[in-house]
Amino acid sequence: MSKHENISRSIETGLIDADAQVESFRQTRNNRRTELVEDYVELIADLMEDGGEARQVDIAHRLGVAQPTVAKMLKRLISEGYVQQRRYRGIFLTDAGRKLAELCRERHQIVESFLCAIGVSPETARIDAEGMEHHASAETIEAFKNFVSRSP
Repeated sequence: MSKHENISRSIETGLIDADAQVESFRQTRNNRRTELVEDYVELIADLMEDGGEARQVDIAHRLGVAQPTVAKMLKRLISEGYVQQRRYRGIFLTDAGRKLAELCRERHQIVESFLCAIGVSPETARIDAEGMEHHASAETIEAFKNFVSRSP
């Protein structure tokens, strides 16, 4: 059964093919795992642009979490190669971290622009894009980008 036939069947019956459903849930779980990493890397990039470095206290304040939560995530980001932490200085992005931050910013901007283009208020679009950017596929992001480029 093709993807389009599967979608048509799900609209008619409310239930999609089991393999397709498994893939949907697998993708959603994967997106949830990467969402926090992307949020931290993007915020660190913003803080570095604003003040030259990111500090744990600033990250905790901006995310509304405790400093031990930030410390735990920073260990993960270091082990995954996205950040470096310098004693008595701050947190800095590696090349991989900078590339991920760029990608996240671009995805966010595309989603936010799309939402505004379909009539969502700028404030709501900014807030909604923060979650949607992590869960939309590359195909969906590309469609949003194409739609926005054609909008007046």
